[in-house]
Amino acid sequence: MSLAASAPGGAPQTDADGGYEELFGLWLDLEASLSMVLAHPQRVREFPAKIAQLDRWLRSLVQQDTDAALYLMFQLAGTSTVGYSASHALVCATLAHIAAAELGLPAAERDALVPAAMTMNVAMTALQDQLALQYERPSAAQRDAIRRHAIEGQEMLRLLGIANPLWLDAVGNHHADAAGLAAAQRPAPALRLVRLLGAIDRYAAVISPRKSRPGRSAADGMRAIMGGNAPRDEIGYALVRAVGLCPPGTFVLLDNGQTALVLRRGAVPNLPIVASLLDRRGEPLPQPRLHATAEGTPRIRAALARPALRTEPDHRTMLRLGRYAALHADGIEPPDTGLCQI
Repeated sequence: MSLAASAPGGAPQTDADGGYEELFGLWLDLEASLSMVLAHPQRVREFPAKIAQLDRWLRSLVQQDTDAALYLMFQLAGTSTVGYSASHALVCATLAHIAAAELGLPAAERDALVPAAMTMNVAMTALQDQLALQYERPSAAQRDAIRRHAIEGQEMLRLLGIANPLWLDAVGNHHADAAGLAAAQRPAPALRLVRLLGAIDRYAAVISPRKSRPGRSAADGMRAIMGGNAPRDEIGYALVRAVGLCPPGTFVLLDNGQTALVLRRGAVPNLPIVASLLDRRGEPLPQPRLHATAEGTPRIRAALARPALRTEPDHRTMLRLGRYAALHADGIEPPDTGLCQI
């Protein structure tokens, strides 16, 4: 489905069945649109309005099904065809949407945070794509461009018509030292957004693969924002709490030896609903098997980085299974789809 087909309110339309099969296509369309905007921002007519439109579309997707949005984020961040920079921006914006809801941010802060997440690297889009494809360490010229990109991005956005001070401040300071910013007695909303955007950026960078290294697990992402310690920081803890310890779209090793794909978050952060895909020998199962880990065995033994799979999961099937699982968890008996066993 193309994002050009939209409802009167500007949000993408979905089918009468709930739109779960369409979310995959919506994500790809949104990613492609964001890629074009970030690659040539000066060519975009009414740049602020275009970012606001993309924000509305993403909000619609996340609000339809947050677990499905997380699934797509974790699964597609490593296989994007539009380039690392746009994929990273969409991952960060999705995390910003979810974290803002978890923290209960005022609308003014949420409306600055999500666009800032989309545009914080606008001054280094091409460079970010290049860095993701190279094996060698950044050159001196590249390191200098990296150091300048936050301030240059802030100025570029100002020239493109962005006037929101919280948005501009978050972009210009998303790599700044939080302790130094706090010591400067910055207003609480500005400091909160800078800290949250920085945490989101670090988390997204860890889980996203590059040529020089594979993407790491969600547990590694959690350690990147928590410093390896137990969650104490309100900002980092809120992000981890919102996403989950084993988020949809990530892989886990079960205590029966099977490798499973997480489909839905559970009421308990480390007890999600999963679909087993590989047996203990690493061979594909005849069909996925759903497990509600909160109800007993099997339990999760460890979070996994993306394993080597002979074939990629069929994302539309996995999204349907996620819907099946959500209905089952609510005590509603779903139809026999033939897709799984419980």
